[in-house]
Amino acid sequence: MHDEQKTAAKTPGNDALATKRAPVSVVVPCFRCAATIDDAVASISAQTLLPAEVLLVEDGSGDGTLAALHRVAAAHEDGWIKVIALADNGGPSRARNIAWEQATQTYIAFLDADDTWGPHKLELQMAALEADPSIALIAHKMVVRPRGTPIPELQEPIQTHIIGRGRLLFHNPLPTASVILRRDLPFRFDPQVWYSEDYLLWSQILFSGHRCAKIDQILGIWNRRNPGQRGLSDDFMAVHRARRVMRRRLWREGFISLPEYLFARAVGLAARVRRMLFKPPRPAPGANVKRVAAHR
Repeated sequence: MHDEQKTAAKTPGNDALATKRAPVSVVVPCFRCAATIDDAVASISAQTLLPAEVLLVEDGSGDGTLAALHRVAAAHEDGWIKVIALADNGGPSRARNIAWEQATQTYIAFLDADDTWGPHKLELQMAALEADPSIALIAHKMVVRPRGTPIPELQEPIQTHIIGRGRLLFHNPLPTASVILRRDLPFRFDPQVWYSEDYLLWSQILFSGHRCAKIDQILGIWNRRNPGQRGLSDDFMAVHRARRVMRRRLWREGFISLPEYLFARAVGLAARVRRMLFKPPRPAPGANVKRVAAHR
């Protein structure tokens, strides 16, 4: 009886060993995430279509994160979760790239260690990819919610839309934790870029001629951080400056034309001015203000 209970506890989902696996390697960069990794992995193991493997990359946290990752891996089917330990902190781009190179499946899915997926995410995205194999990258909608909030119900009809050049030129409609892409694509995250590194990669993929798509359903949650907690994506001005630099780089490297670059630059400037004009007044010194994470 005890052996049966132990076997069941190490199964990555309900009756997972008897279910079909998606040809997907899930990549999760982990930096000081011991408090959130259980929820992230639980959302993977709750998929109606399970991925073939999960790669947790411990990015030189210097705390108890590595032990937490091994604990999580041991609670699931042997070999389903692989832990990759890095000696030092190199940022999410490097962590994702290292796991990308060690992945064994046809597709790569990205999840951040403090975010969660809805149970139908992989099922719906893989169905869309099977229906249109020419799609190289597919994403979906996400929302910011307090941790533990259920994923919103699916809204019929479920539709997949192709992302055009113009849409990606002006903003990033492809949240990293929503993306599945082909492992054989010739591009990678730039490890020297810490802000908008995802925007740069998606742009290189789309502007080089690969088809990118998005499902019009909320299939993931950015979990709202506790007051006082901040992440890289919370610094709006840093993200905005990085996007401006990324667009200049895309133009210089031939991914976008000069008119596209100049038009996007003008639109970005107008957006920055509008945000400055309508920016709420700063609180008085000592005021008790609750911070809410701003996710892109």
